[in-house]
Amino acid sequence: MTNDTSGDVRLSGISKTYGSFTAVHPLDLTVPQGSFFALLGASGCGKTTTLRMIAGLEEPSSGTVHLGEQDVTALPPYKRPVNTVFQSYALFPHLDIFENVAFGLRRRGIKSVKKQVEDMLDLVQLGEQARKKPHQLSGGQQQRVAVARALINHPKVLLLDEPLGALDLKLRRQMQLELKRIQTEVGITFVHVTHDQEEAMTMADTVAVMNAGRVEQLGSPTDLYENPRTTFVANFLGTSNFIEAEVDSKSGDDIVLKAGGGKLVLPEARCSAPTATGGKVLVGVRPEKISLTPADDAGDIPEGRNRITGKIADSSFIGVSTQYVVDSPVCSEFEVYAQNIDRDARLVPGAEVVLHWNPAHTFGLDAAQSLLAGTTGSAGIQEEAAV
Repeated sequence: MTNDTSGDVRLSGISKTYGSFTAVHPLDLTVPQGSFFALLGASGCGKTTTLRMIAGLEEPSSGTVHLGEQDVTALPPYKRPVNTVFQSYALFPHLDIFENVAFGLRRRGIKSVKKQVEDMLDLVQLGEQARKKPHQLSGGQQQRVAVARALINHPKVLLLDEPLGALDLKLRRQMQLELKRIQTEVGITFVHVTHDQEEAMTMADTVAVMNAGRVEQLGSPTDLYENPRTTFVANFLGTSNFIEAEVDSKSGDDIVLKAGGGKLVLPEARCSAPTATGGKVLVGVRPEKISLTPADDAGDIPEGRNRITGKIADSSFIGVSTQYVVDSPVCSEFEVYAQNIDRDARLVPGAEVVLHWNPAHTFGLDAAQSLLAGTTGSAGIQEEAAV
């Protein structure tokens, strides 16, 4: 990536209030030139409002918007070097695909548009469809026309507001890869708003997880998933198991915790909670990091792994993996995802088991937080997306 900062988006102390309601609390955010940046969160978290303030479609209540070195806070949308692609593609139904893409150039009085339009249609792999009308194309193809129409104006920043929301699951996955390819090829800054965690993690270099008008955590998809700093992020990005534990002692770079009569080890570097002896910590571990062993074979588990005992309450075969729910003294519904490689016929509901995992896969969070933060919203989002 170049060090060119002309396509940076810099938000400084930007906020938006409507009467007594604060949609976006004062926010500082820098989106580097040439990156694919996602604003991720549930409905009503402030992500679309933030995007609209970058586009100039909403006026901030405080703060400034810079695109590169230019302060654009007071500029109307058409004077900002940005283009927006919405969920409703807003293509002109009476114009063919070529003319839809050429529209912005023609409006600026550019006469020779043929090569530019053809190059752009090739980029989005629609060269063959140039003379069709929008209604003759699939949803995914219409989406690509909307992207081509926005990119042909050479914006410094392309804003994408839930652009894949109207597509079915398979097409959405295909378009995620397609948009990432286009962004890599053109090298301009993409800022993408979505409520879909998989979409954000597939496409973006950097993700800002928003919650109630604030950025809860910012980082690469891997960092957010592996090192969540709040229960909201841990639950919103995938599934997490939480164990309420107490700090017992320190051992080198590790913290030793007491939970349900047993001991668990947590690397201190992976703990965002206070670690004074006697203090409470929420111990988190992802379901796919855990192994299940029948209690009879507990002697075969290697030394040095975190372990808890329990009984399988439920299991679901879902092809790639089997998902188990285990009742244990430290957590009533512990989830474990086991890849279907060598399935153990003894792992059935009612079986006594030992759950064990590498302590390096454990993270520690402040115990004052709600265990359910980020969960109810996610369910609501899925329902809403299905409507």
